[in-house]
Amino acid sequence: MRLASLTASNSDILAALGVVEGVVAVDNHSDAPGLERAVRVGPDLNIDVEAVRLARPDLVLASLSVPGMERVVAGVRAAGLRTLVLDPVSVPDTLRDIREIGAAVGLPERGEAVAARLEAELRALARPFPRPPRVLVEWWPRPIIAATRDSWVTDLLATLGAVNALAERPGRSSPLTLEEVRAARPDLIVCSWCGARKLRPEVIEARGLGVPVACVPESGLGRPGPRLVEGARLIAAALARLGLESITAR
Repeated sequence: MRLASLTASNSDILAALGVVEGVVAVDNHSDAPGLERAVRVGPDLNIDVEAVRLARPDLVLASLSVPGMERVVAGVRAAGLRTLVLDPVSVPDTLRDIREIGAAVGLPERGEAVAARLEAELRALARPFPRPPRVLVEWWPRPIIAATRDSWVTDLLATLGAVNALAERPGRSSPLTLEEVRAARPDLIVCSWCGARKLRPEVIEARGLGVPVACVPESGLGRPGPRLVEGARLIAAALARLGLESITAR
């Protein structure tokens, strides 16, 4: 099957399924191994639909986890290409998507195995705390944008025994003022800037909130797929470094 992947999260899923050799077109951000022969068709929000069409994919994979992807999807469908559009907002959604892609490429058993392994690896990182630590995941620094209630981040943190400090704020993400960040009372701020070449925790520390900052590459937290376990491990390690006393005191 000839495949096109327009988002890095879907490319990571295809790699975990072992089918990257069938990927004929891929977005510029995807960095899963084995994609060297695929045609690069532009950044996820600026896909060259004609280039995708010329690659003659049997199936195009897109994801609304990238804000603004709806316009790209409309263009791909207008080109008459068969498209599978995913829209995960939770960890269970992500596991479902892995299974769905596995079934779509004719490997349902492998999809089930990849999803089950991810679920088990995440559960293995769970840790009890006297009080669930409050974690704020920052997607961008200026303006401050952070993950809110309807994000897979909320479920991921719950699996680790923590809570999203913005779990009561609706939406997938939201711009915040510095006062709103302070009011969220985070015990930990995770710097996971989307599309940034370099994470700079000192920018967050300079705000004077006195909250520890941990860095997690966007590839390990901003992509709802098998690499979420990478981000989960880094957050779990950062929470362990906080110490139980500081978490209890806040």
